[in-house]
Amino acid sequence: MTKYNIALLPGDGIGPEVVDATVKVMDALQKKTDIEFEYKTYMIGDAEKKRSGTALPQATIDGVKEADACLFACVGETAKETILPLRQMFNLYANLRPAKAYPGVPAVRPETDIMMVRENTEGIYKMIGHRSPRSAFNVRVITWEASERIVRYAFEWAKKNGKKKVTAIHKSNVLDYTDGLFLEASRSVAAEYPEMEYNELIVDAASMWLVMYPESFEVVVTTNMFGDILSDVTAGLVGGLGMAPSGNVGDDMCIFEPVHGSAPDIAGKGIANPAACMLSAAMMLEWLGENKAAKLIEDAVLKVLKEGKTLTPDLKGKATTVEFAEAVAKAL
Repeated sequence: MTKYNIALLPGDGIGPEVVDATVKVMDALQKKTDIEFEYKTYMIGDAEKKRSGTALPQATIDGVKEADACLFACVGETAKETILPLRQMFNLYANLRPAKAYPGVPAVRPETDIMMVRENTEGIYKMIGHRSPRSAFNVRVITWEASERIVRYAFEWAKKNGKKKVTAIHKSNVLDYTDGLFLEASRSVAAEYPEMEYNELIVDAASMWLVMYPESFEVVVTTNMFGDILSDVTAGLVGGLGMAPSGNVGDDMCIFEPVHGSAPDIAGKGIANPAACMLSAAMMLEWLGENKAAKLIEDAVLKVLKEGKTLTPDLKGKATTVEFAEAVAKAL
């Protein structure tokens, strides 16, 4: 029996609902495998800031550090006080955002199957800047080390997962200092993988190509803010943020999270789609080396989606969050 200590960070809005639904599925998984989960829940986000004065308590930081893996749901207005600092303090340098069309889910481009590999620790999100009454600036920080590391991660992920094409997305024609450096690092790494097809696209052209010809992409690697924006574009191609999982990973730590926000308009109504959180848990299991268990969860979600009988309102169904979770657990 393999036992994992999983830190749960439900956060705000629909976060507790989708995490509870995912835990229900992971509990069902335990009965099918020799894996055991021990969950510890920690406070984070807007509600916690209102209660205690801080959105990211030290106990939560310690809990994430001590866990084997972490599943985070969402926060409201305190993202820059919570998930951004966690990514940087634990050096979770790779943000993985797959965009994959699933059966039974309305998709703009059903042929879409892309892994977005986003640099996760620098760029504009370093939060270095200044504000005066009538002017403001943020500093964009790009380093060779971080650029080389994220591009190498993208190539290694492609190699491990049977992909043949890596596309680097940039804006070096305008951001010549920062993205010029990013491209130099990208080309240096690409030269070490002659068996891979390597392409470069300017970010505005890439936005158009992703929408019109998503089948031409396999693995995309880019800087922090471009990756943040483009991954929502690709999520829109495959059914929206309710179907978009992600992971923040480093060399020895991870935080996996659905891409959707806290969705305060539907919080507490019991109709949130937990699929993205469940698929994030599957990615988490894969990161832990439990590939068989990861596939069991993904296949169970796919089965429920394909049957189309127990879908949440965002997927044109009438099921509740709990009913969707029960259907996936049963499919396991």
